[in-house]
Amino acid sequence: MEVTFKEILPQQAWELMEKEGAVLADIRDARRYVYSHPQDAFHLTNQSYGKFLDEVDYDDPVVVICYHGVSSQSTAQFLIEQGFENVYSVKGGFEAWERNGLPIETSY
Repeated sequence: MEVTFKEILPQQAWELMEKEGAVLADIRDARRYVYSHPQDAFHLTNQSYGKFLDEVDYDDPVVVICYHGVSSQSTAQFLIEQGFENVYSVKGGFEAWERNGLPIETSY
Protein backbone atom coordinates (compact mmCIF):
# COMPACT_ATOMS: atom_id res chain seq x y z
CA MET A 1 0.00 0.00 0.00
CA GLU A 2 1.34 3.41 -0.96
CA VAL A 3 1.84 5.79 1.92
CA THR A 4 0.24 9.16 1.35
CA PHE A 5 -0.37 12.37 3.26
CA LYS A 6 -3.63 13.18 5.05
CA GLU A 7 -5.65 16.36 4.72
CA ILE A 8 -6.59 17.99 8.02
CA LEU A 9 -8.36 21.13 9.15
CA PRO A 10 -6.37 24.07 10.57
CA GLN A 11 -7.60 23.37 14.10
CA GLN A 12 -6.43 19.75 13.83
CA ALA A 13 -3.04 21.00 12.64
CA TRP A 14 -2.71 23.29 15.66
CA GLU A 15 -3.68 20.43 17.99
CA LEU A 16 -1.02 18.19 16.39
CA MET A 17 1.55 20.92 17.01
CA GLU A 18 0.43 21.41 20.60
CA LYS A 19 -0.01 17.76 21.60
CA GLU A 20 2.49 15.87 19.41
CA GLY A 21 5.09 18.50 18.60
CA ALA A 22 4.26 18.43 14.89
CA VAL A 23 6.42 20.62 12.68
CA LEU A 24 4.43 23.13 10.64
CA ALA A 25 6.10 23.79 7.29
CA ASP A 26 4.91 27.00 5.61
CA ILE A 27 5.73 26.87 1.89
CA ARG A 28 4.42 30.31 0.89
CA ASP A 29 6.76 32.88 -0.66
CA ALA A 30 9.24 34.76 1.54
CA ARG A 31 7.43 38.09 1.39
CA ARG A 32 4.14 36.65 2.61
CA TYR A 33 5.86 34.44 5.19
CA VAL A 34 7.79 37.40 6.64
CA TYR A 35 4.61 39.50 6.73
CA SER A 36 2.65 36.90 8.72
CA HIS A 37 2.73 33.15 9.28
CA PRO A 38 1.37 30.55 11.67
CA GLN A 39 3.04 30.65 15.05
CA ASP A 40 6.21 28.51 15.19
CA ALA A 41 6.06 27.70 11.47
CA PHE A 42 9.23 26.62 9.65
CA HIS A 43 9.61 28.45 6.33
CA LEU A 44 10.20 25.53 3.98
CA THR A 45 11.76 26.50 0.64
CA ASN A 46 14.18 24.85 -1.75
CA GLN A 47 16.92 26.82 0.04
CA SER A 48 15.86 25.82 3.58
CA TYR A 49 15.19 22.13 2.80
CA GLY A 50 18.65 21.05 4.02
CA LYS A 51 18.10 22.80 7.35
CA PHE A 52 14.66 21.19 7.55
CA LEU A 53 16.26 17.74 7.10
CA ASP A 54 18.76 18.56 9.86
CA GLU A 55 16.03 19.61 12.31
CA VAL A 56 13.17 17.21 11.60
CA ASP A 57 13.15 13.45 12.09
CA TYR A 58 11.47 11.22 9.51
CA ASP A 59 8.99 9.98 12.12
CA ASP A 60 8.06 13.48 13.37
CA PRO A 61 4.60 14.59 12.29
CA VAL A 62 4.93 17.26 9.58
CA VAL A 63 2.09 19.59 8.62
CA VAL A 64 2.41 21.51 5.34
CA ILE A 65 0.57 24.79 4.81
CA CYS A 66 0.35 27.05 1.76
CA TYR A 67 -2.06 29.82 0.69
CA HIS A 68 -5.28 27.88 0.05
CA GLY A 69 -4.43 24.21 0.62
CA VAL A 70 -3.58 23.24 -2.96
CA SER A 71 0.21 23.41 -3.43
CA SER A 72 0.73 22.03 0.09
CA GLN A 73 -0.64 18.71 -1.20
CA SER A 74 2.16 18.19 -3.71
CA THR A 75 4.77 19.24 -1.13
CA ALA A 76 3.24 16.84 1.41
CA GLN A 77 3.40 14.03 -1.15
CA PHE A 78 7.02 14.95 -1.95
CA LEU A 79 7.92 14.67 1.77
CA ILE A 80 6.24 11.24 1.93
CA GLU A 81 8.34 10.18 -1.06
CA GLN A 82 11.48 11.40 0.74
CA GLY A 83 10.72 9.05 3.64
CA PHE A 84 8.69 11.17 6.07
CA GLU A 85 6.04 8.97 7.64
CA ASN A 86 3.37 11.27 9.11
CA VAL A 87 2.65 14.14 6.73
CA TYR A 88 -0.44 16.32 6.61
CA SER A 89 -1.73 19.10 4.37
CA VAL A 90 -3.87 21.89 5.84
CA LYS A 91 -7.28 22.21 4.13
CA GLY A 92 -7.85 25.81 3.15
CA GLY A 93 -4.23 26.76 3.85
CA PHE A 94 -3.13 29.91 5.66
CA GLU A 95 -6.36 31.65 4.66
CA ALA A 96 -8.34 29.10 6.70
CA TRP A 97 -5.75 29.21 9.52
CA GLU A 98 -6.33 32.97 9.90
CA ARG A 99 -10.09 32.67 9.47
CA ASN A 100 -10.17 30.16 12.35
CA GLY A 101 -8.33 32.63 14.61
CA LEU A 102 -5.33 30.38 15.15
CA PRO A 103 -2.07 31.96 16.41
CA ILE A 104 0.00 33.88 13.89
CA GLU A 105 3.24 35.81 14.06
CA THR A 106 3.46 39.06 12.12
CA SER A 107 6.10 41.63 11.27
CA TYR A 108 3.72 44.57 11.06
